[in-house]
Amino acid sequence: MSPEEKPPPGRSRGSRAPPSQPPCGRGRRRGGFLSEIRTAIRTEPFQERYSLSPGRELGRGKFAVVKKCVKKDTEEEFAAKFMRKRRKGQDCRMEIIHEIAVLELAQCNLWVINLHEVYETATEIILVLEYAAGGEIFDQCVAEREEAFKEKDVKWLMRQILEGVSFLHRNNVVHLDLKPQNILLTSESPLGDIKIVDFGLSRILKSSEELREIMGTPEYVAPEILSYDPISTATDMWSIGVLAYVMLTGISPFLGDDKQETFLNIAQMNINYSEEDFDLISESAVDFIKTLLVKKPEERATAEECLQHPWLAQSDIPDPVCSIKSTADEVNTVIQKDGDSASENSTDAEKTEGEESIVTEELIVVASYTLGQCRQSEKEKITEQKAISKRFKFEEPLLEIPGEFIY
Repeated sequence: MSPEEKPPPGRSRGSRAPPSQPPCGRGRRRGGFLSEIRTAIRTEPFQERYSLSPGRELGRGKFAVVKKCVKKDTEEEFAAKFMRKRRKGQDCRMEIIHEIAVLELAQCNLWVINLHEVYETATEIILVLEYAAGGEIFDQCVAEREEAFKEKDVKWLMRQILEGVSFLHRNNVVHLDLKPQNILLTSESPLGDIKIVDFGLSRILKSSEELREIMGTPEYVAPEILSYDPISTATDMWSIGVLAYVMLTGISPFLGDDKQETFLNIAQMNINYSEEDFDLISESAVDFIKTLLVKKPEERATAEECLQHPWLAQSDIPDPVCSIKSTADEVNTVIQKDGDSASENSTDAEKTEGEESIVTEELIVVASYTLGQCRQSEKEKITEQKAISKRFKFEEPLLEIPGEFIY
């Protein structure tokens, strides 16, 4: 996916995505789908050119599985996404063609996973994609607080997510399933760049017609999805608001005991910004979330507006509110900082030099589950087992929601 030149391996954190670029390719549009692709579809056996790596699958959904593979002649690592063409008795080949076309359109963007090759068998289409070694950001969202993302990490990643989504929106693409499982990292340590994946639910918006569909992952769907109102780029921005909340706190803001309760929480805007959940989070970050978790789509911030928000525009100097609320360990770290500064500078220089010599590896994982209530506060740790069991929720993305769930 990229006529636009990708950054060299180990690109420094301070660098930003290039300015707005023209779209790299378009197919014929039809009912929210693209139907033409440029990529040649190979029909020779996939395993003639690739060997599947042993070990567990990278991901699995209802109709697709992702496995790590190695190209035999170059020994390059890739992720192969095996997608069934028939789903629930229906031929879904054109939906897969649409996904390929969206990946082609986004070739010139730094933050979208790269498509390498496509194969087709009698029953499957296989997408050979980049292998992102850092895995899903989901893994760090569900980690205990000590190992989870710090606010400065979330700011770094959120800028990239928004730059990628802004590109998609400028090209009239809505993702419609933005969540932690669909954002990958090129490396985990040091923290790499993001890659947006899984465009199976994506749609093309046309000014001449309204698009209404009931789909998405329950905890991340916008109110207009549930009320069957028109979908727009603002629908993605709601999901980014939920994503930011999850990345900062480890808590899924609208999660209920079941889908009915989750949808009701979304429809009624039952969201908590309590000091307990945001004890280490700056007021600026909370304000950022509040510009997105707005019921009326037209009142939500756009991706471009989000990139200008003070939370992302400011430097990574600790917010005073966040500093006051720091834990004892963090305070000790600040006290020791002067003594350790020389070694830290040396380590940072070594890290930058090491990053430039590493060949970026990337991973694609089929998004089939959704994040529940992840990290627990000290109060939650002493609650009954029933409450603790709500910590995770695993649900497939929705293609339709029964009528009783629509408000």
